[in-house]
Amino acid sequence: MSFFSPFQQGLRDSLPIGAGYLPIGFTFGVVAIQAGLSIWQAFLVSALMFAGASQFVFVALVATGAAGWTLVSAVLLMNMRHLFYGPSLLSTLALARPRVPRCLLAFGLTDEVFATAAARSGGWDQEGRDIRLLGLEAGAYSAWVGGTVLGTVTGEQLLSRSDFMRNSMEFVLPALFCALLLECGRHRRQVVFVTLMVTLVLGLWLESYLALVGGMLTGAFAAILPPPSAGRARKAGRQA
Repeated sequence: MSFFSPFQQGLRDSLPIGAGYLPIGFTFGVVAIQAGLSIWQAFLVSALMFAGASQFVFVALVATGAAGWTLVSAVLLMNMRHLFYGPSLLSTLALARPRVPRCLLAFGLTDEVFATAAARSGGWDQEGRDIRLLGLEAGAYSAWVGGTVLGTVTGEQLLSRSDFMRNSMEFVLPALFCALLLECGRHRRQVVFVTLMVTLVLGLWLESYLALVGGMLTGAFAAILPPPSAGRARKAGRQA
């Protein structure tokens, strides 16, 4: 299989993600400029971190003059969930002969990329799954960085003229991730439901990032358990 065919398929898969990332990256560019970063600094944050909500927290802490260890610890805590993404997706992709370095795939693995790949990779051709994932990540990355550049150059003037545009952009990323989460829930609704409930309950007593970690651990444990239908099928087979 050639390299470009699955890569192009991955780019097509990334279009819904890119549609959400472009305005959020645009908003980040505006926020970064308002916080005192230069155009190049805002670009480098998106190009090197590519961390979504963590970038907004990072810029907010920079604007308040936070210490370096505070910046690093806050970003690391917010991105701990990615430790579970890689192993989970590797088992789903079942890569026999990977042609793309795993470190490169790990860099582009965001929440939305993971949700899309986990939901759709079962229908991807076995041989080119890592290349298609690379295309998916490349499309999402290009939209995020491109949106950041647009935001740093023109965003502040545009958003200052429209309250509706400014308020709607804040909702794009949560809405996108909820839509992708529902797509995953078509296959393992119980896992999604348990994870959400545990996170909500923990959030009543713990800080939000701790509740998120607890929900992720619960969801990861629930995901490795066989679905109830599998147990009923094995039991029916033994009885037969």
